[in-house]
Amino acid sequence: MQANMIEIFSSVQGEGRYVGCRQLFVRFEGCNLQCRYCDTENAPGTHLMCNVEITPGARRFREIMNPVEGHELAAYINEFLQAVPHQAVSFTGGEPLLHTGLLRELLPLIGCKRFLETNGTLPDKLAEVLPWIDIISMDIKLPQATGREMWPEHERFLRLAVEAEKDVYAKLVVPGDLVEADFDRAVEVIASVEPSVLLILQPVTPMNGVPGAEPWYMLELQQRALAKLPDVRVIPQTHRMMNQL
Repeated sequence: MQANMIEIFSSVQGEGRYVGCRQLFVRFEGCNLQCRYCDTENAPGTHLMCNVEITPGARRFREIMNPVEGHELAAYINEFLQAVPHQAVSFTGGEPLLHTGLLRELLPLIGCKRFLETNGTLPDKLAEVLPWIDIISMDIKLPQATGREMWPEHERFLRLAVEAEKDVYAKLVVPGDLVEADFDRAVEVIASVEPSVLLILQPVTPMNGVPGAEPWYMLELQQRALAKLPDVRVIPQTHRMMNQL
């Protein structure tokens, strides 16, 4: 199997539960959503070449031709893992679950924890690769970001991950113009599946006309969510602060 890739590079995880951990990022092209605040060019066929870091963390790249075969990806990934210890390999995008055929081929070949960064809207696709996934960072996408409601998909997705006893947490990007009824609905979805699931509230990085959220407002929302969930953390995109990829 093969897929168009955007880049492969080594850096620190900038979001969620594992902020600061050294991870290898494998970024897929293509997404089933178009979020208002998206910072990645995901249109199919946009990337004729994939950028592969030459030395882990050096931010110098060579180009390889797209699409990339699964065994070829495995070779690049394992070469990085031999050079530098990594806490996990993060499969990100775009939306990695659009490429489950390649992932089923690739994931068993990886000699490290496998970390899935996903928009949490494709539960049937998750089921195809769940046995080979160790950590799941699941976004909950609010209707104001995507233009449609996906509550049933999010609930099924989270339930699958919890029932499989995966290391899963939910992440919710908060804009300054948040629709609070949808925020409450997102908290209810988590609480109805498993209240102990960690919820990360991530203030949006302002772009594409999406306003940022004030610090006092993030604290207010955290307090609101803590009424239903025991572990709610406010964590911004720390890699932006460090000027990391």
